Amino acid sequence: MSEKEQLIADIMGAHIRMQHLFADDRSDPLFSSHLTMSQLKILLLLARHGTLAGGELARLVGVGAAALSGMIDRLVVQELVTRTEDVHDRRIRRIGLTKAGTELIDGIITAGVAKQRDLLSRLSAEELAVVSQATHLLLREAAAIRDEASGQV
Repeated sequence: MSEKEQLIADIMGAHIRMQHLFADDRSDPLFSSHLTMSQLKILLLLARHGTLAGGELARLVGVGAAALSGMIDRLVVQELVTRTEDVHDRRIRRIGLTKAGTELIDGIITAGVAKQRDLLSRLSAEELAVVSQATHLLLREAAAIRDEASGQV
């Protein structure tokens, strides 16, 4: 194994070990939400895209309209999403997050932020500079991968 390959393996292994350490924390809102994977996917898509027409949401989730309708019914009962008529076409139902749905998803997405801040606060200024530089290098390459995938290069 080349030196570069060994370094990549070491970094990947360290990231996996850190994820396992963080995953042991059961205070994460994901563990208390009682959402199915499909329901979580719906909420994440709505958080990313905003209010969507039912048909568009069904396509993004990868299910039929009837299956989506049942999932949405359960999320409406939990007061996590709303179902409203489209203002331009009354046949179309638009699905959006409620305040509670937004707060739940925001809590799930940002659950690790406090843990990460606590972890970083334990490092010296010199160590933080190294982490900052490495993070910026990773962000640069992640943006390059995204741009290549979307044909923007």
